Amino acid sequence: MPLLERARVEVYVPDLPAPHYRNLLLSFEEEFTYAFGGCTIVRGLDGSYLSRAGVKTPDRINLIYTDLPVALSTNFERSNNNRTAQDVQKVNRATSRRQ
Repeated sequence: MPLLERARVEVYVPDLPAPHYRNLLLSFEEEFTYAFGGCTIVRGLDGSYLSRAGVKTPDRINLIYTDLPVALSTNFERSNNNRTAQDVQKVNRATSRRQ
């Protein structure tokens, strides 16, 4: 019997007033809900990143995540891990087409 674990898929979306960021977050919410059975959104998080000039820059973000059951396997090609990775790729492609 395989060992069951959970994998978390997290997406960080800038918390900016531009409509395409809100639309992106809504697209991920819809895709995660239908593809994986649900998701959680944490809005208005404070973060930072290092700019190309080497300056620490504050960054406000929204986090959306979903947890997936994963059976750990040494044969990745035939495992649930591979199917889960393919599902995540489908969500990414579907979300990219909407932008």
